[in-house]
Amino acid sequence: MIVTYEEEYLRQLYEDGRCKDKKHRYQPDIVRRYQKAIRFLITAPSIQALWPIKSLNYEVLSGDKAGRSSVRVNDQYRIEFIISQTDEEPILTICNVVELSNHYK
Repeated sequence: MIVTYEEEYLRQLYEDGRCKDKKHRYQPDIVRRYQKAIRFLITAPSIQALWPIKSLNYEVLSGDKAGRSSVRVNDQYRIEFIISQTDEEPILTICNVVELSNHYK
């Protein structure tokens, strides 16, 4: 799949392992897991290929986040993205990294 980024800091986290702004800094373990999840998304031939990978916990979001999907980085964070279908292959636009509250656990 083709992965694009809505925000520059998301691209920096994946490519450089850190971002330049102080607002979006994460622990090294979170960054490694984020990079691993993005690699899964890039190498997956289709969205359906994500379903059997239990560690990603792929889900389609609803409510105020309708139209977005997510995969888990770990128990505390998830990556939200939008899927755009094209003739060749899906394009995923990474929207943000969200910290989950205790409500979701």
